[in-house]
Amino acid sequence: MLSIQGTVERITYRNEDNLYTVARVNCEGRGPAGPGRQIITVVGAFPFITVGETLLMKGEWTSHPEYGRQFKVESYESVVPATVKGIEKYLGSGLIKGIGPVTAKRLVRRFGSKTLDVIEHEPERLTEVEGIGPKKACTITKAFEEQKEIRRVMVFLADHGVTPGLAIKIFRHYGDASIQAVRENPYRLADDIHGVGFKTADKIAAELGIEPVSMERVTAGIVYVLNELAADGHVYYPEESLLKEAADILEVDEALVKEAIPVLEERGAIIRDMIQGETAVYLAYLYRAEISVAQGFKTLAASKPRMVSGNTRRLMGEMERRDGIRLNREQMEAVEKAAGSSVLVLTGGPGTGKTTGVRTMLRVFEAEGLRVSLAAPTGRAAKRLAETTGREAKAIHRLLGVTFTQGYMAFERNESSPIDADVIILDETSMIDVLLMSHFLAAVRPGTRLVLVGDVDQLPSVGPGSLLKDVIASGVVEVVRLTEIFRQAQLSMIVTNAHKVNRGEMPVFNRNLIEGADADFFFIREEDPEKVTELVRDLVARRLPGYIKCDPIDDIQVMAPMRRTVTGVDNLNLLLQDALNPGGRGKREIRMGAFILREGDKVMQIRNNYDKMVFNGDIGRVVRVDPEEQEVVVAFDESDGLRRVTYEQHELDELVLSYAISVHKSQGSEYPVVVMPITTQHYVMLQRNLLYTAITRAKRMVVLVGTPKALAIAVKNDTQDKRYSGLSERLAYTLDMSS
Repeated sequence: MLSIQGTVERITYRNEDNLYTVARVNCEGRGPAGPGRQIITVVGAFPFITVGETLLMKGEWTSHPEYGRQFKVESYESVVPATVKGIEKYLGSGLIKGIGPVTAKRLVRRFGSKTLDVIEHEPERLTEVEGIGPKKACTITKAFEEQKEIRRVMVFLADHGVTPGLAIKIFRHYGDASIQAVRENPYRLADDIHGVGFKTADKIAAELGIEPVSMERVTAGIVYVLNELAADGHVYYPEESLLKEAADILEVDEALVKEAIPVLEERGAIIRDMIQGETAVYLAYLYRAEISVAQGFKTLAASKPRMVSGNTRRLMGEMERRDGIRLNREQMEAVEKAAGSSVLVLTGGPGTGKTTGVRTMLRVFEAEGLRVSLAAPTGRAAKRLAETTGREAKAIHRLLGVTFTQGYMAFERNESSPIDADVIILDETSMIDVLLMSHFLAAVRPGTRLVLVGDVDQLPSVGPGSLLKDVIASGVVEVVRLTEIFRQAQLSMIVTNAHKVNRGEMPVFNRNLIEGADADFFFIREEDPEKVTELVRDLVARRLPGYIKCDPIDDIQVMAPMRRTVTGVDNLNLLLQDALNPGGRGKREIRMGAFILREGDKVMQIRNNYDKMVFNGDIGRVVRVDPEEQEVVVAFDESDGLRRVTYEQHELDELVLSYAISVHKSQGSEYPVVVMPITTQHYVMLQRNLLYTAITRAKRMVVLVGTPKALAIAVKNDTQDKRYSGLSERLAYTLDMSS
């Protein structure tokens, strides 16, 4: 093999899945053209590679039919840069937190070729450099030492198929004990590290020699399957079906899976129970959550709320006269039942007056001297509730006072310190999963009235369970369903078509309901998926902002049924980012795997982060990218104003671009304009409640782009994915026992 040494000038391509990398390297006298400085192309699997890094590579020259002469690397090692320029480029690449291009230039100006030695052996001298104080010097030194250990861990993990991004997460969790932890039990990675699933852990285990039929592998596999099922919305899964699914995924006999079930039960990882005549297998925490929800409703049903004066009708009449509104029979019934019940569910579609009903309830309760708390599952939904009621509203996590310490989530509000309110009105309840509701009910004081508001026909929660549907189906809680569409709402094709779709009827397009009014519901027919994406891009970037004078980023939300495919969320985000927030013009940016994050980008948080108090589905804007500190600052719009949250580089996988989002992620939000591609590429997700949910998110306009066939499939498909949940049965049994 040939040996070549050079400095990495640019990384042209990198696949984080298999680590295959194409890089341009500056070599001295080692290229195919003879002696002298040359820039060559190197290709191969690089577990860790950084611009500015000097590499000693072994391999051979090859010729690519399209890209020409390349050096194919079989093995390599990192070499400390020998020149001042190499050191500056190495440090300025963003490899070490606290050092960006500016600081790197100042360091080598002060210490020259001894810069790396100073950082490692004389860190106290770093304060001699302009802009580096004791605190920053400590950060740089710590990051430099950490980087050396990370490299060792990454090389080990790369040999077992772990990408650099995940390797860094593993190191940050286990520290110097990373390699030992992985060798002892690779399956613990699936439990401890977000982004390391069972399949990755299983691959590492196989390479470490763990047998496919080992009990450790089978038990870890069962927990993995149950977690995947929970991600699909199931609170439990029938045992017979679980045995088959787990055996298929693990490629072992069902008998071995059956043998592992009692082992997990003894460890306390799972719990079995009888639901509707079959054995149900729960992850232990979901079982406890479901039991807690049923018990919470039982406690509220058995308690006696503070009495109201009985003047509800008179108060409603006064409000109607003062505010110039007129309640219909259903709304009046809802207010009266809320005043006379421990728990009430208020449901209904768009335009049926849920908001007016809630406002009236709120004022009646306040007129009676009751303390009312308003809450919703997300910050966006809470902000909307606050805007429609004129009162403070909080996201549930904020209402409960969530904390996250030493790896465990806890709430300040609980059984010992309940929410201080006589009435709690909880909006967008269809979004709430069984786990969050268990925490919420634990913090509701007996004697508090609870009003659950939501549209049961929308998509169920992203998390496990079908809470609102189960509560209504149990038949043991007062329910008022609003069905009458108010006259003003009837003038909107958005409202009219939402109800049409919900009834299984095709929507009406491209027309207004009254003379002189603007049409607000459009369908643009296009068969070619590539042209669909071009249309979506043009609509958002040019046509709609010019037509109705709206902001293309803040006011228009693109939704898609799926993430993958040409017309899916991921591809649309790249196209829309290029159209709405292109690079250049001094915008700072940072690469995040397959895409770039730059200042001005619209982003979404994709998992709960209790330390930062940002939650799955929160949308914000990137307001600052700091290459020196390797940090990104995102401003999130909350009910009490903008809140800035700082992310370090290893935390950036919690963010995704959100110019386009999935329909599921849109729940609880309203947008002036919704644009949605609907094609047969999304066949498996074309369901009536998904289309209905997307339409009901829009306030001013809906534009669908795609094929009539795909639209018809969605309208006709009323089948909803079955979610295994025992809540309805438990509620009926528990509350019957209490009566």
